[in-house]
Amino acid sequence: MKKAIILAMLVVGAQLAAQDQSTITVKSSEVNNGVVIVTITQAATADKAKVSYELHCNKGASSCKAPEPGSYIMVRLPKNWGMYDCANVDLFPAGANPASDQKLGEYCLIEK
Repeated sequence: MKKAIILAMLVVGAQLAAQDQSTITVKSSEVNNGVVIVTITQAATADKAKVSYELHCNKGASSCKAPEPGSYIMVRLPKNWGMYDCANVDLFPAGANPASDQKLGEYCLIEK
């Protein structure tokens, strides 16, 4: 039993470490045919140029919100994690700790 608990903790720890976390800016949010579309930009870093994305989620889903414009933390989930059949991300308020704080929503990441 102890081995199973230790193995589970290692798997969860490895998955949390594999997540890619970045600060993004929400430019706008809209609802179109039951889909929430959030337009965001990710600031340039030393190894990446500034990038624009859209976040999509189904309006009726419990983890689908249309966030107000501003800064947020976006966490890319590991492959095959999340509710959408695409690259999934979780959105957190700026300054939040994704490991312990509640997410604002879960979205499908679309590169523009």
